[in-house]
Amino acid sequence: MRGFPAAGHDAPVPGKEEAKTRTRQPTPSVQIPEERRAPLAGRLRAILAGFAWAALAVAIFSGWFVVTRFSVTRVLTVWDVALLRFGVGAVLLSPILFLPGSRPRARAWREGLLFSLLWGLPFVLLVALGLQLTSAAQAASITPTMMPVFAGAFAALFLRQRQGRMRWAGYLFIVAGLCALVAAGAATHGTASPLGVGALILAAAMWAVYTLLFRRGGLTPLQSAALICAWSAILFLPAYLLLGLGRLAQAPPAEIAIQAVYQGALMSGVALIAFNRSVSLLGPGAATAMIALVPAAASLLAIPALGEWPSPTEALAIGGIVLGLLLAARPAPSS
Repeated sequence: MRGFPAAGHDAPVPGKEEAKTRTRQPTPSVQIPEERRAPLAGRLRAILAGFAWAALAVAIFSGWFVVTRFSVTRVLTVWDVALLRFGVGAVLLSPILFLPGSRPRARAWREGLLFSLLWGLPFVLLVALGLQLTSAAQAASITPTMMPVFAGAFAALFLRQRQGRMRWAGYLFIVAGLCALVAAGAATHGTASPLGVGALILAAAMWAVYTLLFRRGGLTPLQSAALICAWSAILFLPAYLLLGLGRLAQAPPAEIAIQAVYQGALMSGVALIAFNRSVSLLGPGAATAMIALVPAAASLLAIPALGEWPSPTEALAIGGIVLGLLLAARPAPSS
């Protein structure tokens, strides 16, 4: 009969064939538009470059504590170290301040003066004093590790930047590990000098302020490094010469050459520029995360160079500090 399906054949269900056709169609792949792909690739390259710059800075910072302590506990004074760092650095970086195209404006010189007071001559003198009164392992653990603690506290207090629970937990790990390190050092090597520890903590606070201000300032990494060296040399060289603060004439030429290269070229030039560049690319939080490697690296370098072996308790304390710094370097929560 018309209107009924023939025997042995199923009647077509309305919409069923269309559903099968739809299910057979391949699922379209999600593609990132070309205009969005380029910024993502550029951001990835910037992050990788930032970590590379930070790794270079960490390598030089780690050796700086060992190299500086080697001299200030022998012939050279802290004044000699400061002269070699900023005198040589000012000469090497002077083209940045005077060549057309890179010459900073008058306002930049004022900003550079502030930076030199934070991470220039006073900072180096404080760290050198701390190295003279403590050890390379203690100095490398106190200043680089307290810096992110101060940076986070200052950002929360003055810039109203939220830190989050993980960061605050990291800061507690850092402070606890630092207290354990000082206590372990006192049990093994004698009580640490309060003046030396205080100088290193004050240097960390100054470094933190510089890091926050540099990210918000208008100077390039090269300009900041050049102005810090120039202002430090201008302020320090007359006093060094008039007051007869140095003992360069009594030091072996090889030691002076090593300090001139490390302090003037590597620290004032390469490390300063590398750290500034990492802060520009990564931000203060991620850049300070890499500084977590300084205590461990400096402690390892101090073994063959200075014969300073950390005790098991000191090694555990340094490990706790590194863990705290890794927690403190986590991205800050969005406001």
